[in-house]
Amino acid sequence: MDFLSRAHIEMTEKYGAHNYKPIPVVIERGEGVWVWDVEGRKYIDMLSSYSALNQGHRHPRIMRALFEQSQRLTLTSRAFYNDVLGRFFKKMNEITGYDKTLPMNSGVEAVETALKIARKWGYYKKGVPKNDGEIIVMENNFHGRTITVITFSTTEQYRDGFGPYTPGFKVVKYGDISEIEKAINEKTIAVLMEPLQGEGGIIVPPDGYLKEVRELTREKGILLMLDEIQTGLGRTGKLFAYEWEDARPDILILGKALGGGVYPVSAVLTSDSIMEVITPGDHGSTFGGNPLGAAIAMASLDVIIDENLPENARVMGEYFMNELRKINSPIVEEVRGKGLMIGVQVKVHAREICEKLKDYGVLSYYAHDYVMRFAPPLVIKREEIDWAMERIEKVLKSY
Repeated sequence: MDFLSRAHIEMTEKYGAHNYKPIPVVIERGEGVWVWDVEGRKYIDMLSSYSALNQGHRHPRIMRALFEQSQRLTLTSRAFYNDVLGRFFKKMNEITGYDKTLPMNSGVEAVETALKIARKWGYYKKGVPKNDGEIIVMENNFHGRTITVITFSTTEQYRDGFGPYTPGFKVVKYGDISEIEKAINEKTIAVLMEPLQGEGGIIVPPDGYLKEVRELTREKGILLMLDEIQTGLGRTGKLFAYEWEDARPDILILGKALGGGVYPVSAVLTSDSIMEVITPGDHGSTFGGNPLGAAIAMASLDVIIDENLPENARVMGEYFMNELRKINSPIVEEVRGKGLMIGVQVKVHAREICEKLKDYGVLSYYAHDYVMRFAPPLVIKREEIDWAMERIEKVLKSY
């Protein structure tokens, strides 16, 4: 490792909390699907900051929105109106069809917001006895790392040392509709799930599963909440992953790419009749809905739609997965995914492969130890996939 990279890494490790274990590369600049380190070496980004960079690094339209709004107004808090937020809400309505948007900042804040909305709806609209409601969640889920959210994680490390935990959650097996059916009772308020599990290892549920969950929750009079923070905004080959099976949720949770890779923006979307349980003072955020974030989010949505990034994700994803499946390597067990959300199950610890790929100019990361993740920006072209594939194949065949 060169001196400059080592200096940055040592400073980060000395003064920062050790809550991450990054691949040893120090990135200085990015554009499109490419990044450069402090020594000037070029890499292809195959992680997209966990889908926060669907539009690529520093997309010109998003950067222009950032610059122009930053020259006018950045923050008012929600104590006052601003001239951008209403336009953002209107655009969300036009694109998604949901009546109301509640803006937040990070993805996990949006998940917490959705849980609060669902619980209050359950008590005030559905008639579940107050403070007695249950929300069904999935085994192997990942919705963030706040105290309440790690309560229903099934990854022991996320929970260890952080109890006592928040009551009111039932965990069931992902991909099995009968499990949800058995868990529903008179206290059930909602089902919360990811359409595809990302952090859990790029787990794709059986065909028809989402639609079955949608039909069951509707029949039982409970809410379906879909966390599309990673899967949404084009990643799987549709604007939203639920569109693959016409499983439109009652509450949609968005984040990551909504901020275009330059600013944290998240949102919870639902109908008038559900959102009306939230009244002034029930919930809020100083930065949630700030004019800078709202301007960036509008530009981010425009880029995804105007450049037809969901369709590019579908076409490039099929091509990428087909090429990965052609690799004859003894350590590859399975290639799975949807669109440009791809997992490669391997027989050795995936971090080892990521570190080797870095030396060939490909930046990737892993999930649950034995799954390589390939999730490049949705602007990627075929020739860029070919460039990466040449190097991925070389590394996987080296075993």
